Amino acid sequence: MKQFKVFKGLIRDSLDTITHGSLKYHIWMGALTFIMLIGMYCYSIQLEEGLSVTGMTDRVSWGLYISNFTFLVGVAAAAVMLVMPTYVLKDIDFKQAVLIGEGLAVAALIMCLAFVVADMGGPSVLWHMIPGIGVFNFPNSMLTWDVIVLNGYLFLNITIPFYILFRHYQGKEAKPGVYVPGAILSVFWAVGIHLVTAFLYQGLQARPFWNNALLGPRFLASAFAAGPALIILVLAIIRTFTAFNIEDKTIKKIGMVVTVAAQINLIMLISELFKEFYAPTHHSESAYYLFFGLHGKDALLPWIWTAIPLNVLATVLLTFHKLRNNFKVLFFACFILFVAIWIEKGFGLIVPGFIPGPYGKIAEYTPTGIEIGVTLGIWALGAFVFTILAKTAINIELGKIRFKNK
Repeated sequence: MKQFKVFKGLIRDSLDTITHGSLKYHIWMGALTFIMLIGMYCYSIQLEEGLSVTGMTDRVSWGLYISNFTFLVGVAAAAVMLVMPTYVLKDIDFKQAVLIGEGLAVAALIMCLAFVVADMGGPSVLWHMIPGIGVFNFPNSMLTWDVIVLNGYLFLNITIPFYILFRHYQGKEAKPGVYVPGAILSVFWAVGIHLVTAFLYQGLQARPFWNNALLGPRFLASAFAAGPALIILVLAIIRTFTAFNIEDKTIKKIGMVVTVAAQINLIMLISELFKEFYAPTHHSESAYYLFFGLHGKDALLPWIWTAIPLNVLATVLLTFHKLRNNFKVLFFACFILFVAIWIEKGFGLIVPGFIPGPYGKIAEYTPTGIEIGVTLGIWALGAFVFTILAKTAINIELGKIRFKNK
């Protein structure tokens, strides 16, 4: 009964916290709400008229939605790069950032699920994905494994921070024996969610662009580069606009993680390019289409030739110690790296896999305004959820909200 009273107090105080703030906070939340409303309007059109309002066709059946889903799975998995040093290796320098990283993982997973719903056409078909009710096809389908690992990882990233914050809200220390086993499990689970997502593509033999052994490891490398890069940018914003103290050494250590992952990702990219272009076969046509165009079709050239230079520039900037320790350079490098990997793992990975088709036909894909509207709405939803989670967590950690036993 007492715990329920504490829980009610936490909900009440959290609602009070997230509904009060500075003018900048209200403008930010108002802007996100406006973008979400635009996304909902675009989605209502899609629900009414079907997926015909998108740029997807029977030849290119995955587009902007699944591109963002694939990228955000990696962002969610990247929370492990803070969880492992903090809870497993006992590195206190990461302790300030770990709750923020897990909040980011929760927001990313919610966006992942929202993009899946959008890509399926509507929520009315989701029952097919429920075990025992729908046609789940377990354990043969890789998609069913993806459903399991994503929801399992979401559960872990909600319960572990909730327990810690719940204890801190009561003015007590969290018991390591309760949350550390879950934290250790989440380390392996994080790797699993991204590998399973990679296996979804890698196991499609008729799509040679995806059917290569390097796809899984490169998924992990790009995730551990883009995810912590976003965490650095978020931490920079938090320590600028809040009283939550994020020390320089914390950001520098995460910057080192980003650097190593970016270097490995770039090496893997070079390896893939060598494989595709040094001794090309008919299986290299998708790569030729992506990088140079094919038979006069070149819709993706501006995307990939924006991503590659940004990726190289960011990795070079991060590699040099003096440049990386300059926070202005670090934040810029993290931003362009994030954008580069979003393009590479989005348009640069998903769309070329369908082009050319099994019979050699080239059907290009361009997202429509409806798709872009829905996508922006989902990203705004993720930012909205993360802002709520972060604001509550920060106030609890700073001791601004505590349970008052009346």
